[in-house]
Amino acid sequence: MTASPSPTFKIDADAIGWITFDDPTRSLNVLSEPVMKRFAETIDEARTAARDARVRAVVIRGKDKSFIAGADIEVIGRVENPDLAEAQIRLGQAIFSNVTALPVPTVAAVHGLCVGGGVEMSLSCDYRVLSDSERTTMSLPEVQLGILPAWGGTTRLPRLIGLQAALDMLLTGKRVRASKAKRIGLASAVVPAPIFQEAVRDFTLGLIGEKGAPRTRKRSFVQRALDDTPPGRRVVLHTARKKVLQQTGGHYPAPLAILDILGQTLSKSVEEGLAAEAREAASLLVGAVCKNLVHVFHMREASRKGTGLPTGSSAEPRSISKVGVLGAGVMGGGIAHLAASRGIESWMKDIEHEAVTGGLQHARGLFDKAVKRRRMNVREATQAMESISGGVEYHGLSGSDVVVEAIVEKMEVKKAVLAELEDHVSADCIIATNTSSLSVEEMASALSRPERFCGMHFFNPVHRMPLVEVIRAPGTSDEAVATIYRLALDLGKVPVVVGDGPGFLVNRILGPYLNEAGFLLSDGASIEMIDRVAKRFGMPMGPLRLVDEVGIDVSSHAGASLHGALGDRLTPAPALLELGRTGRLGKKGGLGFYRYEDGKDKGIDDSIYAELPSVPTPGASEAGTIAGADGERVVRRRLVLAMINEAARILGDGIAASAADVDLAMIMGTGFPPFRGGLLRFADTLHPRGLVDRLEQLAEVHGERFTPAPTLVRLALKDQTLYTAFPAGDA
Repeated sequence: MTASPSPTFKIDADAIGWITFDDPTRSLNVLSEPVMKRFAETIDEARTAARDARVRAVVIRGKDKSFIAGADIEVIGRVENPDLAEAQIRLGQAIFSNVTALPVPTVAAVHGLCVGGGVEMSLSCDYRVLSDSERTTMSLPEVQLGILPAWGGTTRLPRLIGLQAALDMLLTGKRVRASKAKRIGLASAVVPAPIFQEAVRDFTLGLIGEKGAPRTRKRSFVQRALDDTPPGRRVVLHTARKKVLQQTGGHYPAPLAILDILGQTLSKSVEEGLAAEAREAASLLVGAVCKNLVHVFHMREASRKGTGLPTGSSAEPRSISKVGVLGAGVMGGGIAHLAASRGIESWMKDIEHEAVTGGLQHARGLFDKAVKRRRMNVREATQAMESISGGVEYHGLSGSDVVVEAIVEKMEVKKAVLAELEDHVSADCIIATNTSSLSVEEMASALSRPERFCGMHFFNPVHRMPLVEVIRAPGTSDEAVATIYRLALDLGKVPVVVGDGPGFLVNRILGPYLNEAGFLLSDGASIEMIDRVAKRFGMPMGPLRLVDEVGIDVSSHAGASLHGALGDRLTPAPALLELGRTGRLGKKGGLGFYRYEDGKDKGIDDSIYAELPSVPTPGASEAGTIAGADGERVVRRRLVLAMINEAARILGDGIAASAADVDLAMIMGTGFPPFRGGLLRFADTLHPRGLVDRLEQLAEVHGERFTPAPTLVRLALKDQTLYTAFPAGDA
């Protein structure tokens, strides 16, 4: 193991020992094994200096712009032996406990990012001084990787700030800014960022001088009753467990393990808490959920660091300072709002002043909600809103680096408007269409510079859905793809480059999934069963509830489009055709498979069965045989295999470059359960041989729509998995 040059230990003229993490090989400090070994050595140096009276206090600090970004994710992903994992965790705990045992005051000087093990290191110190920089945040995101803070975080945090405040961080991984850290007692002091080092020194000198330690935060009587008494803790933990199960369906073991540890050890010693942490964390580390969540983390990081370009391309993205939006509807207003929230000037154009006003009001409403939820303050929202303009003339788009078209989904209208737009923007301007279903290649035929054109498919609602499909037509240039990919990243989205084809990637996979739900209805599965099975599998909502959410009219149009493009295997289910003739619109109309009041789900509308002639009423004598545990297995198999089979066709058609691209898009675009690692990672657990066998059985009964994709047949013969045959890499 190569020795690490970081951290270092130095003693200044005031007898303050400074342990400085500044790894020259990384942009962020990571607690790798060599770094932790060197940290243990600096603690020994500090202990010796303190005993020799050469040091009166110790300060731990990071780089100029960040503190510590946590443990090495690569190591987490490689751990396979639970006994070895527990031993490694105990070693890390011992190092941090040695910080706590130093015979002089210890201070964590936190400026910038402080994540995971960085927070746990700070908890091992007596005090935490944070800068007031916007970049300074503290978080414990281990639960998002299927593990728990095991270097003392689960044990020390609730003892410092109270059980309720600790659970808010431990169970969510959310970031806490300096002001909130001070409010909940996590920060001992918050000091100005421009004079951070000097302020930390002054704080530390105060500890060892006449000033002494700062006063601790006082908690209310109710907080103390809930946090510090056995009955209160039981109430808090019971409520938290109920909420976790409601949100996760019990699929994620880490938050439940955190609650178990706290219930068993919070009234016991720190050492007993640390031992429980190590045991539970070791078990989680080697589990499938952790491995799958680490896989998802790596996919997201690859997307964030990628360019969307083929290997060897030298194209560079254009610099983007202004985004034009053609169309000021809900999507257009959402795109303008998103750009403004990221500091990018935007201009919306529509054909009527009323439409532009509506787009501006939509953006304003989103900023108002952000203020209400404390994600922005009033000043930030006002400044962002001032960067959005609009009008009915093209001149406002003339200085745009990128223009995103977001008008009605009609090919001839789009082609006419795009051709007109091209005459009013610079030759270097990249034009993108926000289409969800129309051919990007056909739209490009209306332009004189089709190489500057591609798709940029946002999912609705724009401000919440993380995925952006960057759609590359045959004539699209590398520069155009790179620019739109970079814009998506700048907007805080997760871009995935896909080829031009019916439904692109996500909607094409959802098509057979939703259609199969319609066939299941006609075969006797109830609305309640179909949606319950999908949710138990891990989907955020069932397919029939999703039809309501999207809109029955929109779903019917999308289904017809896919049928027209892909043929008989996408023939719409009779139940869905009948649904389209009922006049129901879904959530937006208050009635679909479910009833809605003020946009809230009020349960299944049983009267819908009478309006769908092909669907038997649950419990009726003519109902199908899909019921009970075996019925749930049938429903799950048909829904999931419909998605996997279409995803394999997408890979075979070259719409997606890799299995990882499919999985990232499905997780970010549909909420496919991350704990399963992705649709195709899950498919590989069944292997193409098993998939082909299951699909052939279904095809014998249900026909062409379950015919195995040629790609799966080929891989089954070659004994290859999807991830092996379609590895991740550059687009």
